[in-house]
Amino acid sequence: MTDQTADQTRPLALITGGGTGIGAAIARRLSRDGFEVVVAGRRREKLADVVAAIEGAGGSALALVMDVTDPASVDEGVASLGRCDVVVNNAGGALGVTRVEDGDPEEWERMFATNVVGTLRVTQAVLPLLRRSSRATIVDISSIAGERVYEGGAGYVAAKHGTSVVSETLRLELNGENIRVVDIRPGMVHTEEFSLTRLHGDRAAADKVYDGVDRPLVADDVAECVGFVVGLPQHVNIDTMVVKPVAQAAPHKIHRGPIDWKDA
Repeated sequence: MTDQTADQTRPLALITGGGTGIGAAIARRLSRDGFEVVVAGRRREKLADVVAAIEGAGGSALALVMDVTDPASVDEGVASLGRCDVVVNNAGGALGVTRVEDGDPEEWERMFATNVVGTLRVTQAVLPLLRRSSRATIVDISSIAGERVYEGGAGYVAAKHGTSVVSETLRLELNGENIRVVDIRPGMVHTEEFSLTRLHGDRAAADKVYDGVDRPLVADDVAECVGFVVGLPQHVNIDTMVVKPVAQAAPHKIHRGPIDWKDA
């Protein structure tokens, strides 16, 4: 992959969890903004679909099979790049909606491994490459769960608090360098896999999460936010961006019903 990413005419962005949902949308958006994108994830066929779509639209993309929970996989994957200007730590996810007293420790450990340790591992690996870039930017995709708690969500909330704490601490530690650190915290985003995975494949329960919500966020909305913060002048850092649909005032306050959008 090093030879393939040697073209310096485009800046390079690495997006973890890039095979579906928000990660795939971010890859498409950054490609449109002129980046060569490397979409990283565990499922080769999903990555190939994203790459094909980007190349079909005239962009430049590469697939990188990489598991953020596997140290050797991360080290090998990042070593193959040769350069990196932007990294988007998007790999993560939620498992379960149980009360603390009923929580599955194994699910909590898996969420922590992807959302927190995975973010740590990729960031550590890519920092030497970022330090050689004039556009060095780290974007961590956290959640409103990174700052607000809600019943039944303690495991995911704890993990996303961890993601956001990594961002906030790293920004302090890198102060004085040219590296931007951005924490994006989306609210309700309707993607094809998030709630389905969280609810262990229960399609009816996953669909119910979004039932009656007039225009929840979609993956492209989050990608627009990433494109915005990355595209700002290098001296401008958006520390934290919280983005929710109008129908969601808070994790526990969601309007279910039509909204008069005054559309022309």
